[in-house]
Amino acid sequence: MIVVTGGTGNVGRPLVEALAAAGERVTAVARRPAEGLPAGVAFRAADLADPRTLRPVFDGADAVLLLVAGDDPHGLVDAAKAGGARRVVLISSQGAGTRPDHYPAPRAFEAAVTGSGLGWTVLRPGGLHSNALAWVPSVRSSRTVAAPFGDVGLPTVDPADVAEVAAAALRGGHDGAVHTLTGPAPTTPRERAAAIAAALGEPVRFVEQTADEARSQMRAFMPAPVVEGTLAILGAPTAAERRVSPDVARVLGRAPRTFADWLARVVEAYR
Repeated sequence: MIVVTGGTGNVGRPLVEALAAAGERVTAVARRPAEGLPAGVAFRAADLADPRTLRPVFDGADAVLLLVAGDDPHGLVDAAKAGGARRVVLISSQGAGTRPDHYPAPRAFEAAVTGSGLGWTVLRPGGLHSNALAWVPSVRSSRTVAAPFGDVGLPTVDPADVAEVAAAALRGGHDGAVHTLTGPAPTTPRERAAAIAAALGEPVRFVEQTADEARSQMRAFMPAPVVEGTLAILGAPTAAERRVSPDVARVLGRAPRTFADWLARVVEAYR
């Protein structure tokens, strides 16, 4: 059995679907139930911030997908081991490798996983295409996108590609690997806003925020060190952060999906 924590999220849901399609026995775990899970997929409610709630969920698991959540990474890993898991795959962050001082939580989770004695794989996605869903309210209300650093390009990645790589790792053959996951080419916030306009067939105005404006928004849902690390990546990415990683293509045997590919699947959200 494969247990997928965060099994109803942007990465978790397509991961559950991919595993179910491959004939795996899957349990999706989240705080709240969600409709539309594939037939045969079990659902268990649990809180990643409280490893005690996960001990019964992991019982009988062969492999576990973990997210960076809560402040007890060793508790989560120990719960997976107690359930019988032999392999754990962690969805971390590219920033854990490029800016470790700003991403202490992902680094702590990586240390817990790699030191667990289990088979492990660490996935380090860069920014996700689906981060652009944060623009849905302003696009729908005023056909406007606001973002900082409008002309700085980064190779964001499709969450479905992250899910497919995670599915491959959970099924075996990638133990001991750290995969950096990106899209096929850098795009800028201004270019992504233009792609939304093209998909809608209507103008969408791009408004460039100041760093302070973006910082104020981000602090509502991110810890301060992560805010500063994220702004640094968005505004002054290193060569490693600008680089298109080959890992998606190596694992999946095809090129990563583009932002336009992702947008075609979700464009109705912006109408």
